[in-house]
This record gives sequence, C-alpha cells and structure tokens, in this order.
Amino acid sequence: MTLLLEAAAITKSYAGVQALKGVSFQLRAGEVHALVGENGAGKSTLIKIMTGAVTADSGVLTIAGQVVTDHSPAFSRSLGIAAVYQQPALFADLTVAENIAIALEGGSLWRKVNWRTRVEQARELLERAGSQIHPERLVATLSMPEQQIVEIAKAIGAKAKILILDEPTASLESHEVESLFRVIASLRERGVGIIYISHRLEEIASIADRVTVLRDGHTVDTRDRGEIDRAELIRMMVGREVSAIFPKRQVPIGDVVLETRGLCCRSNGIADVSISVKSGEILGLAGLVGSGRTQLAETLFGLHPANTGEILLRGQRVRIQSPDQAIAAKIGYVPEDRRQHGVVLEMPIASNTCMASLGAVSRNWMIDGAKERDLARGFVEQLRIKTPSIYAPTGSLSGGNQQKVALARWLAIRPAVLILDEPTQGVDVGSKAEIHGIMMDLAEQGVAIIMISSELPEILGMSDRIAVMHAGRVAGVLSREEATQPRILSLALGEAAA
Repeated sequence: MTLLLEAAAITKSYAGVQALKGVSFQLRAGEVHALVGENGAGKSTLIKIMTGAVTADSGVLTIAGQVVTDHSPAFSRSLGIAAVYQQPALFADLTVAENIAIALEGGSLWRKVNWRTRVEQARELLERAGSQIHPERLVATLSMPEQQIVEIAKAIGAKAKILILDEPTASLESHEVESLFRVIASLRERGVGIIYISHRLEEIASIADRVTVLRDGHTVDTRDRGEIDRAELIRMMVGREVSAIFPKRQVPIGDVVLETRGLCCRSNGIADVSISVKSGEILGLAGLVGSGRTQLAETLFGLHPANTGEILLRGQRVRIQSPDQAIAAKIGYVPEDRRQHGVVLEMPIASNTCMASLGAVSRNWMIDGAKERDLARGFVEQLRIKTPSIYAPTGSLSGGNQQKVALARWLAIRPAVLILDEPTQGVDVGSKAEIHGIMMDLAEQGVAIIMISSELPEILGMSDRIAVMHAGRVAGVLSREEATQPRILSLALGEAAA
C-alpha cells in the first residue's frame, strides 16, 4: 500500500519542555489511522508539524515520497494536506459559500465573481459532506456541528490526499456521526489517507484501520485495529488502569434546590418547562442538538430571560434577568464552547479563576493580588490543573485543563446550583474520569448539578434522574433505574418512551 506520509524520530521542545521525544508515525493511502492519547501527549504538536505550522527540532518528515525540510502551511496545502480542527476557523460574517470560496478559489483580487457558480459549488460540496446546509447562510447562524461540516466540505473541495480530522464528532449527534463516517468511507475508497484524532474510543473501534498511541511525547505503539481492545487501549494511553470512567457513588439526596414551573422563553424557543434538581443530585439533560438543552441553561443563567413561568430557589420565587442575578443566586454555568465562552484564552489562569468572584479578591475596587493568587492556587491544587504557573495563559493548557479552569471559575462562587453543558466534550479519557470525580465530590458537598451531555453513556453513567428534551419542551423524566438508551432516544425523537 502506498505510503503517503511518514514522520520518523520527530522531536520538539517549547521553552525547555519537550513536547515530542522521537515520535514516529506512518499514513498509508486509503486508510484511517487513529492518533490517540491523553491531552498533552503530543498529538497537537505532531499535527502542527505535519501541517507546517510548527518546525520540528529534529527528525525526518516525508510526504508523498518527498523529504520536507522547509515546511509551511502553504507548502503543506500544495502537497494535498487538509486539516479540520475541533474549533472551526471560519469567518462568522460571511456566508457558507464565501467561506468555502476563500479556501478554494485563486486568481486576481479584481477578477469577476460568478456568484451562481460559487453557490452551486458550495451546495455540491456540502451534499458530498452529507449536509443540506444552505450555502447562503451566514456562518454566524450555524451551530458548531454545522461549522465542522463546512470545514469538511472545504477539505473535499481542496481534493486533499491527506485529511486530518481533529475531534470531528465532539459536538455531533449520532445521526450526524453516521453521516460523517459515510463521507470518510467514500474518501477512503478514493485513496485519501485520513488521520483521525478522537477521545471517543468506541469510534476508533468502528472506523480506524490502525491506531497509534502517544503518551508523554513518546510513541507507545502502533497496532492494527483488530489487535487491541478498549481496555488495552486505555492502559496504553494513560499508563495505568482506569477502573471507572463514570465513578458514580451513592450520595444523600436532599431537598429541592432549583425548580422551574411552566418556564417559557420566546427568544430561545423554550416552552412550558417544568423540572427540579435537588441537593446532591445530578440531573442529566438529554436530547438531540437543537432540542433546547443549551437554551434552557441560558435561560436559567439569565442570558435569555424567561417571559413567563417561575424559577424557584429553595422554594422561593426568584427573577433571573441577567448573569449577575444568577451569580448572586449562587447559580454557576460552564458553557459548551469553553474556548469562546468558558475561558478567556489570552488571560492567565489566576484571572480566569477569579473572574466570577471579583468581590472575594478585591479591596477598595482593586484586585488584591495575594487573594487572587491564593484562590487560584487552591483550585489548581484541588482540581489537579497541570500548569507551570497560575500566571500561564489559559490558552497554553490542554483541553482538559482548560475545562478545569472553566469549572474553577464557578466553584469560586460556592454554587448551590451548577449547570454543566457538555462538561467532558473533547477531553481525553483520563481527564474525563477526573471531571466526573469532581462532579461526585461536588454532589457529596450538596451542590445540585444539571449536566447537559450528548453522550448517552455519560448521561446514563452519571445521572440520578434524566430529563429528555424535544423541541424546547421536556418530553419526559426518567429515573436512573428506568433509563435506557432506547427510552432516551425515543423521547428525544418526540416519541413515547418504550
């Protein structure tokens, strides 16, 4: 089988920290080669070297039989390499067709644009990517899954020979994942080599031909898919046995902390939602993308205030018209898109941690540096955030550690209610187990937790009760004992639970 890419003994250091320590990797034509490892294992650095964004310190990179010495992103694209990242790089104020055209069209700046051809080309590429997104929609109106589809359409249009998919299904529903897998199968049949990065190990088992595991900057091993099972793969990734990804423990459930009665928000599509969550309880919020889960969270947090209905805290009716009022009521909210809304990537860890609790670290309207430092260090230690300093930019951390910083911000307000929207999306298996462990610790302390998740194993594994949403309404509430994947899916689709 033709070898499309080979990385041999690649090393890379940043400010004395060695990210890659002699990593080797091969990609053949017409194969899906999974690249897995915990956050911080070196996957991102290796991909950046392959795409020309970063230069290796040593080692040999061979692409299409050509040893690459003077690499760059433009040269990478000329060799047929395309990358689709977890966070799409699209222009929000342009249409889908315009974004695709920017990636594919060449020629003079003063050339005449054939708008009809541009739109038709975009429509064809989107259909090949398994989507019916209208080419003239503004990117700003697209969901995260839709933006990822546009990125895949761009890669198809560029006729990529090597396609790198970095967490492509992190925010996709099951039917969207199946559509993506069909696109991948089609590309594989045409001889495209695909590097597939994912923390969803069940996907690796179903789609990959080979698997390479990185750990702490080293290549642990490369195996054919049939030679390795899930337990062995986890052991190779983390260097230890992970006994429980969902460490659910029995926790005393107390009184109702938050309750909604007939809650409606016209601007957010929420209609007649009545739910409750108790002290020490984890209420799972399930449903398909667009079902209203995130919109309900935004209404509870005051980002889109309710028009009618009631919100009660410990039996007392409250009005939450803004995030300030939600914070004053001890409601914390960790949003789905941590890079855009969860943390400020350019700011230090210390500043991010204290952002929602400035009153606790201020004196005479000025930040007290000592208080900020002590608070941040306490959470870095408590949540085991891997960082050289509390003053390091949050964007320099791995995805799992960024999520912990986002969580620390809301733990600093000592929440009575904590809303977690996709709390483990895009994090590795080790970080996922740690975050689940933190959730259990909080539940034991009496925090009422609302957890939104698109991963049914997470919903089933961590929830005490599960509220399933469909079309902005609660389609049903299931106890932990009643809940099964078929029942949840039936309710999510608007059908009666079997």
